[in-house]
Amino acid sequence: MWDRIQEKLQILSDAAKYDVSCSSSGSKRSNDSKGLGHTTGAGICHSYTEDGRCVSLLKILLTNYCIYDCAYCVSRRSNDVKRVGFTVKEAVELTINFYRRNYIEGLFLSSGIFKNSDYTMERLVRVAKTLRTEYRFNGYIHLKTIPGCSEDLVKQAALYADRLSVNIELPSENSLKVLAPEKNKTDIIRPMSYLSNSIEAYADEKKVIKSTPAFAPAGQSTQMVVGASPENDLQVMTIADALYKKYKLRRVYYSGYVPVSNDSRLPQLGTPVPMIRENRLYQADWLMRFYKFSFREIVDPAHPQLDLDIDPKLSWALRNLHLFPIDINHADYEMILRVPGIGVQSALRIIQGRRYSKLGWDQLKQMGIAVSRAKHFIVCTSKDHPRDINEAALRQRILRQSKYAATLTPQLSIF
Repeated sequence: MWDRIQEKLQILSDAAKYDVSCSSSGSKRSNDSKGLGHTTGAGICHSYTEDGRCVSLLKILLTNYCIYDCAYCVSRRSNDVKRVGFTVKEAVELTINFYRRNYIEGLFLSSGIFKNSDYTMERLVRVAKTLRTEYRFNGYIHLKTIPGCSEDLVKQAALYADRLSVNIELPSENSLKVLAPEKNKTDIIRPMSYLSNSIEAYADEKKVIKSTPAFAPAGQSTQMVVGASPENDLQVMTIADALYKKYKLRRVYYSGYVPVSNDSRLPQLGTPVPMIRENRLYQADWLMRFYKFSFREIVDPAHPQLDLDIDPKLSWALRNLHLFPIDINHADYEMILRVPGIGVQSALRIIQGRRYSKLGWDQLKQMGIAVSRAKHFIVCTSKDHPRDINEAALRQRILRQSKYAATLTPQLSIF
């Protein structure tokens, strides 16, 4: 019996790795002496909380049976793979046993779609409900919302799970029609809209009625597969920006397409998306959410693709050298945030520190600023002179510095 469970676990955990919309941030589910687990404990590291702690999650599919034939998916109907599935009881017991062995702190549960959307979603909800009500499990639970399922099931899922994800899958409706013709945009957007409105309504009710139950306290997220279809980064970031603003998503995840199919519908057949493109999209996303950039400043019709050689913040600064250098002792917070080599915390330290004395290079180093990069864009005193250098020359200089630093890393790491 255990051998069979292990076989299922190997197959279904491997299939789940392609879904990256998995995060444990934003939820603090309390516990008491009679409960089991919690969302704030440190784990072995599958995901990260908002304050940077690692939290391990059991990440599995309930089944890899699927009635859909999405070209980019390893579990698609036409793929010749071994099909298995957990029962609700098996998924629950596996989660509890892994927790008791201190392997995990929570569960990320997705599934292929068997029979129909409601049938599949009902079983996902039963797993979460059993964990919460029968085992008093207070660890983190993230459920995938199945497109096309009923709002009642989405509501139940949100009452038992910390976070729900409704994957938009592809950056455009046209690509969805080509690569996933059995799915449609309406079925994806409807639960996303319902969750957005309901999360806000429950939060407002909680302010008045303290006994109001938690409703998806960690919000909702989504995932876009990048590289399986021809959209550029401008189109990807346009969709992400709209999702953040309209549906108040906590995160948009970008999954670089991994070739799992010989389907002729895929334009980049056999070519995995460079990991650096996925990384640049996350950096651009970070600039929008924490650095007060609009996506139009990062990518535009003249620059529809993110630069793979340098990060998007540096790329923006090089395209806008007329705004630099700035005086670090007088510039406003928003402009300091835009300096390459200065992060959010460093910018706040600068604002605090300059209240007491003028800041020089030594103080900036102590604040954790990457001075080797920032020095090209700031001045500290009137003795500093603006750099008379063009975009191309400065870009090459910074790239040379980065390559030199990279050659030192293996030697320095032994210390």
